[in-house]
Amino acid sequence: MQQKSLPLCIVLSIVTCGIYGIYWFICMTNDSNQLSNQTNAPSGGIAFLLTLVTCNIYGIYWAYKMGEKLDQAKTQRGIPSSNSNVLYLVLELLMPIVGWALMQNEINRLIATDNGQPQQ
Repeated sequence: MQQKSLPLCIVLSIVTCGIYGIYWFICMTNDSNQLSNQTNAPSGGIAFLLTLVTCNIYGIYWAYKMGEKLDQAKTQRGIPSSNSNVLYLVLELLMPIVGWALMQNEINRLIATDNGQPQQ
């Protein structure tokens, strides 16, 4: 796992008309599964296909579960959790790219913590 640049992810998602957003969605899902040690959670590819097939209904559920997984990963590392699952759910309904940016920011922080880098 490696940290991703938030501005670059956002710009590439917009410039590629969402194609990079698909890759970003899949990577975030896989990274959060790995960070929270959830081996039974759907992979990024499966989550994307379910989101596509259900016309984003699964995507709303996915955003809520991402909050839970990231909070679980924080708890495992002794970092206070922020119960951000409801925030991600609301942002998925209103402005998904903002929610994704917040999720990626948390993933970047957890990766930095695992690599022994100071938190930003």
